[in-house]
Amino acid sequence: MPATHAINVSLYAKPPYDAVNDFAPVALLATAPYMLVANNAVPVRSVKELIALAKSKPGQLNYASVGVGNATHLMGELLKSLAGIDITHVPYKGGAAALTELIGGQVQLYFGSVSAIQPQAKAGSMRPLAVTGLKRSQAAPEVPTLDEAGVPGYDAAGWWGILAPAKSPVERITKLNAEIVALISSADTQRWMRDQGFEPASGDSAQVARHIQSEINKWAKVVKLSGARAE
Repeated sequence: MPATHAINVSLYAKPPYDAVNDFAPVALLATAPYMLVANNAVPVRSVKELIALAKSKPGQLNYASVGVGNATHLMGELLKSLAGIDITHVPYKGGAAALTELIGGQVQLYFGSVSAIQPQAKAGSMRPLAVTGLKRSQAAPEVPTLDEAGVPGYDAAGWWGILAPAKSPVERITKLNAEIVALISSADTQRWMRDQGFEPASGDSAQVARHIQSEINKWAKVVKLSGARAE
């Protein structure tokens, strides 16, 4: 949901919907960090080493994404901004192509979902450096967050939620929220989510609304810095 209800607000000059006023937040389902990985030939084993290398070779390190304005693109832009480095964005048409080019050495860095990256990282096809959320992923607890690895304040986790049409009756929103929170709180659901690389979330509709507005504000700054636009 970062794309539809946070990034697109700034990425498109005239989005076909209002991400805030056309919807009534119901519940947050889950969050999930992405993982920053490096090609094995890149001579770094930590984020601090990566930053030092990037500063010594401005513009010479490339990072792959699955498209201009995609979260995997803007995560790189956020890293550039917070770490004060210059790395070059190389967009691809999908995650499979980006991973193939990363493993082949055509690009040096990539932000991918933990569920997609972890099997490749465990097999030794690439080197995990950090995850993008403020908490470590339970699917890869040995991998530090960017925040603790040398980029304070870095937080770019994916998130998923339930929204209803604007002006839906409050009592229906409240009832649906309670049912969703109960489901997410069950041991089976939490186990399944964590096995898939997700972190169960919850909260009432007001908390979801604040989360969405916070995400809109954060990505607006990154989109502006990147210069990315979509029509």
